[in-house]
Amino acid sequence: MSHRQKKYPLQYSGLTLIELLVVMVILSILASVAMPLSELIVRRNNELELKRNLRMIRTAIDRFHQDWQAKKLSQFDSTASVDGYPLTLVILTERVSLTGEGAKSRRYLRRIPPNPFADQSLPANEQWLRLSYLDDPDTFTWGGQDVYDVKVESEKTAIDGSTYNVW
Repeated sequence: MSHRQKKYPLQYSGLTLIELLVVMVILSILASVAMPLSELIVRRNNELELKRNLRMIRTAIDRFHQDWQAKKLSQFDSTASVDGYPLTLVILTERVSLTGEGAKSRRYLRRIPPNPFADQSLPANEQWLRLSYLDDPDTFTWGGQDVYDVKVESEKTAIDGSTYNVW
């Protein structure tokens, strides 16, 4: 037996209470720094999804209107208003008959993309504020004639300082 073993016969390995407290403090500081950052990342992802979905719907509305102007859609079709815009958002997901040579049908959207800042229990077509061709651009009520544009009803502020309803 060595001299050290005689002097200290029982040796315990492990952490002291102080060491555990220091580790807990360090972990809580790291967690308090990480939480706002993770919330910012989620918010940024929702904003990117919102921009992408707005662009997708607006592009579909524009393509529908261009086909109507090019007389690829019947001017008397029940899917378009007298101004050539779809009567509802749902029409963009349904097959619309085209006219002219080699007439086929077309869908402008596979599905209506959801609004990431709206109540997800609502159907996707009701999550968007719709504007008709005759509506004032700054209004928050839909005239119901057709769907000229869509926007978000939320007046929350985006990361860049703008409000979502002006996007």
